[in-house]
Amino acid sequence: MAKVHPVIIYPFKPARKYVDLDSLYQLVARLDADRDLYARPITVLDRKTHYALDSNKTFHNFRRDVVAKYSDILDVWCVDTCQMWYSGLGLAFEQGKKDDVYWLIPGDFNYGAPVGHEVLGRLHDLPEIILELDQDVCIGEIATDHNDSKQLIDTYGTFALLYTWFPTEAEEIRQFTERPRSEFFAVRHNFLQEALTQRWYAYEQTVVMLLQAVFTRKHISRFFVGSISDLPQGRESVASAVQQVERTERVLKSLWRERNGSKSGWLDQYRLLEDQSEQVRRGALTIFQNLLD
Repeated sequence: MAKVHPVIIYPFKPARKYVDLDSLYQLVARLDADRDLYARPITVLDRKTHYALDSNKTFHNFRRDVVAKYSDILDVWCVDTCQMWYSGLGLAFEQGKKDDVYWLIPGDFNYGAPVGHEVLGRLHDLPEIILELDQDVCIGEIATDHNDSKQLIDTYGTFALLYTWFPTEAEEIRQFTERPRSEFFAVRHNFLQEALTQRWYAYEQTVVMLLQAVFTRKHISRFFVGSISDLPQGRESVASAVQQVERTERVLKSLWRERNGSKSGWLDQYRLLEDQSEQVRRGALTIFQNLLD
């Protein structure tokens, strides 16, 4: 019987109050108790977080009494969150087998709020979609309005850049999701193996995996997560939004070169696309300055 492998990404900078993490690990405890369907959960914890909280007794108690009780802790030094994904999913993959499903659960959302409780009550449906519908990857979408900072970044940054560098694939991705940078997703064993053995990026890896899924004609589906947030202030700053767009552009440029760098005349095409990409980035900056500043 195929199993689901939960991989929890512990927040890089946890909130002072543990209400959100308490709620999240109540779910993890339920998963750990159901060994017929779920493998032992894995919690990925960046060592920078550990040392930043080394003198915090509450952190050490929570780690020992809750996190370690209901999951195996993977302590790692990571450049960015996506590297935490790589370490956790990689370990889970090595413990798994064909047809298993690997479920990424970000730890820095407002799970302690009423909407967070609602999300946690049905989040298990996300990996089960892969098992029941025989999918390769399922992307979780959070709900936002048109002026939400994540919506603005994805519309004027992520998708605009995707349409510049990979227009055909971008069109197909948008049929499946409006959140190509989502931290909520689950993947089938064989597709995860393909992703792990290719270049893994320290950021915007969800976008890369969706492109890889389209390149290789994998089955993609989506799951509606709900109106949950990882932004205590309610929205991204202009600086954060610009940084995310610049990261996406660097990743897409690198991936495009990997796929096209051996073709004749690639450099001329690259220069043309680079000019177009710069216009997209500058346009996004103007929008962020007008709407987020």
